[in-house]
Amino acid sequence: MLSPVGNTVESTWNALLAGQSGISLIDHFDTSAFATRFAGLVKDFNCEEYISRKDARKMDAFIQYGIAAGIQAMQDSWA
Repeated sequence: MLSPVGNTVESTWNALLAGQSGISLIDHFDTSAFATRFAGLVKDFNCEEYISRKDARKMDAFIQYGIAAGIQAMQDSWA
């Protein structure tokens, strides 16, 4: 599970229990042309925990997130 409050099920759950918000100012691109300048962003994500750097360069971030979430789900189902 990847979310604005954590990159694993455990970290997300703990953040939610602690009342943390994942909403923050967007810092990935210039938002001056938009009315809204905040969002829930995935932070501190290291794709190399799930896929090679070479493969990651060929993928958009949302594809990397999907692969990571899928791997986490499979690992969790075997626990």
